[in-house]
Amino acid sequence: MKRLIPVALFLAAFAQAAAPKAEQEVLAAMDAWKQGMLKRDAAALDKIFHPDLTYSHSNGRTESKSEAIEAASKGATVVESIEILEQTVRIYDKTAIVKAKIDIKNVANGSPTLLRLSVLHVWLKTPKGWQLTARQSTRLNP
Repeated sequence: MKRLIPVALFLAAFAQAAAPKAEQEVLAAMDAWKQGMLKRDAAALDKIFHPDLTYSHSNGRTESKSEAIEAASKGATVVESIEILEQTVRIYDKTAIVKAKIDIKNVANGSPTLLRLSVLHVWLKTPKGWQLTARQSTRLNP
């Protein structure tokens, strides 16, 4: 019994040390998403989007991985800036949930717009790293 206590303490310390590393990896994946959107970088988005991606917009439109990449890289709407606010990360083994308020400035059909969104991103740890498997956004009142 006395031998189990040091082992349990070691495992608890290891788990606490691993959590910040995973959180930093997820935050880096969020930044990769942001940069991919801003740069209209189809290759970067292809890398971080999971094959089973469900990408839901605040207007109710839902896209697959290929549809989301096409819209982000070649669509009529051009993202000019993304500001991520009040971001929280929760990690459950190989799944991470990121909740944030996001302000997106874009130009759609020649008209500038500001979207204030409440967004939920669900990330999975895969052999390719953290990949976005689901996104859901809701428009906030200005």
